[in-house]
This record gives sequence, C-alpha cells and structure tokens, in this order.
Amino acid sequence: MKVVVLGAGLMGKEAVRDLVKQEAVTTVYLADQDVRKAENFADELLSDKLNILVLDARNELQLSEVIALGDVVINALFYTFNETVARLAIEAGVHCVDLGGHIGGATEAVLAMNEAAEAKGVTVIPDLGVAPGMINILAGYGAEKLDTVDSIKLYVGGVPVHPEPPLNYNIVFSLEGVFDHYTDPSRVIRSGKVLELPSLSEIESIEFDGFGMMEAFHTSGGTSTLPESFPDVQTLEYKTIRYPGHAEKFQLLVDLGLLSRESAIQVDGKPLRVRDVMRAHLTPQLLLGEKEDAVLLRVLVSGEASGMPATYEYNLTVTKDTKMNETAMALATANTISVVAQMIGSGTITKRGVHPPEAIVPGHLYIEEMKKRGVVIEENVLTGEASL
Repeated sequence: MKVVVLGAGLMGKEAVRDLVKQEAVTTVYLADQDVRKAENFADELLSDKLNILVLDARNELQLSEVIALGDVVINALFYTFNETVARLAIEAGVHCVDLGGHIGGATEAVLAMNEAAEAKGVTVIPDLGVAPGMINILAGYGAEKLDTVDSIKLYVGGVPVHPEPPLNYNIVFSLEGVFDHYTDPSRVIRSGKVLELPSLSEIESIEFDGFGMMEAFHTSGGTSTLPESFPDVQTLEYKTIRYPGHAEKFQLLVDLGLLSRESAIQVDGKPLRVRDVMRAHLTPQLLLGEKEDAVLLRVLVSGEASGMPATYEYNLTVTKDTKMNETAMALATANTISVVAQMIGSGTITKRGVHPPEAIVPGHLYIEEMKKRGVVIEENVLTGEASL
C-alpha cells in the first residue's frame, strides 16, 4: 500500500517511522511546507520507501494532488485542515485518517461527510490520537463484550516521569490546546442525561504502578463522539491525569482570568490578550525537551454480561523510548494512527463511510498491533462495581 503523511511535525514523522518498517507498505510520501525539516528526517531514517514532497496545505490544488498519490492519507496537520483534507481525500477516492479536533466542530464536519465517503467507496476515521482515539477504540472494544453497557469512565494523562515544581507538568503539544481543555466545559453523561461540567472540577485520586497516587479531573474534548455512540449509558466521563495539586494551581489561573480568551490589557498603547501573554511566558518553561515523559491511561467499561455485573478495564503505562528518542506521547499517538491507517489499506477494515474509532476499529487486533510496537495495553475483567 502507498501511504501519504501530511505534516512533518512530531506525530507525522513518528507515523512515518512505523510505516517504513512494515512489509505491506511499499511507498510513503511525507509532505510538508518545511521541506528541509522533512529531508533531515529522511536522512536520519535512510529508507528507500520514503519520498519527500513540498506541500503548502493552504493550496487546495496542490493538497489534492499530493493526497491522490496514496491509497491512504494520514493527516497530521493542524486540526483546522481536517475538514478540507477529508473532503479532498473523498473526492480523490483515497482513505483518510486524522488526529482529531473537536475544537470548532472539526470532527463533526468530517463525520457529516459519511454519505459522500460511502458513495466513493472510501473509509474515513477521525480522532485517532490517544484521547480521543485510543480510548475510543478501547471503550468500543469493552462495550462489545458486554450485553448491556451502563458506565464508561476514561482517564488519560501525558505527564513527566520526573516532575518539576510548581506545575509538575511538561507540554508535548501546544499550550494553547491545554488552556482550551482546562477552560472549555467537559461534556459528560450523568443519570442518562448529557450535561456540561466545569473543567478542572471533581478531582479524584487514581493510582498507577511506578507513579503512585495521581489526580484526575474533568477536561473538555475527551468524550468526543462517545456520547453519540453510547447514548443509552447512565454514566460517561473523561478525566485528565496529572500529579496531585496540578488542578488547583491551574484553577487559580482560571479564576484570576489569566486563561480567558477575552481578557486583554494595554502595554505601551497596544492591546494584548492576557492568555497570549501567559502562553508565551509559560511555554519555554514547560517544554518537554529531552526530558522523559509517560502516558498513563485507564478505561473502565461497566455493565452486564450473561446476567452478571462486569467491568472491562484497560490500562496503559508507557514511557519515553530513550534509545530511539521517541516520546511516550508520540509512541502512543503516532502508532495508533499508523496502525489504523494500515488496517484500512490492508483490507482489515472494509466498512466504508465516515466512522468514529469506537464504531469501526477492531479492538483485539489494535491491541495486538500496538503491543508489537512496545505499547502494551493490559485488559482485566472485574466483577461487581468498577473501582480505580
């Protein structure tokens, strides 16, 4: 199969790193506006399969021509391109996967193209990161094993292995995205009804081997398409994992209006958004750099099986691969989108149209493929009430 990867950022490059190792993948195109960055990566990788292309993603004609080179396109561009890439891929008859983007309705816009994708015989799957992405696949897999599903609880966090005060946190994505997740409301299902709860709220303790007691709290975007896929559950919620005390410190910044999109100040007669100042000030301090990171994940899917209460629990703890210099977040995210793209290209996934991950990705095969890549997801079956 031929795979086009749009974007030579961290996730795009790590997806390419996986793709070129696979026998079924014959050709990989890595397209980016910064061709030097892509060529430097190609020099490091030394793979005959890899071809570098110059791409200005804002040029739809050029974007369409690049997409048409592949059987499958992996969209690792900024989420604002998701709708355009999906539309052009469908028009070209090319399968498409992306890393998601619930901000601004990007994922909803992609899902609305279902009929067009079906008509073209194309499969499109958005939201293939970790959260959303991996957690959706695992939630769908656990739900398959139950006769009825009552509760889905999701916990995910990207954290430093060696935390440094005062925030005990490092960024692997944009801090602007972190601010969005901490300030926008969190969509949950409680007692069968869809509600919005404040982010950073309802802090609870959650324990992981090697990390001890952590905290988890509501943040926006994590439930993604799950409320629509599981409208009959009594409970559905997503919480972000951090070191204890993190939420309280960020809550203070929120309460002071320092993360507001609207608050502005005048400096030398020029308006500045307070949020922009905070982002510019904190980003250099919080960059992960060469430090080690970890991804912690727990998914609890509860209900009944054969008339008995049961919970399927999925756990993941993955840390940076220091030998390959691959961050834990890249290992979990880039391998997820690469594995699913290959499932489509190889014919493992044959359903056409646009579908969220929980509805279409075979969980058992996904877990097997991720294990081959050093990302080990453990499944436990619990009886009775689920616990952390």
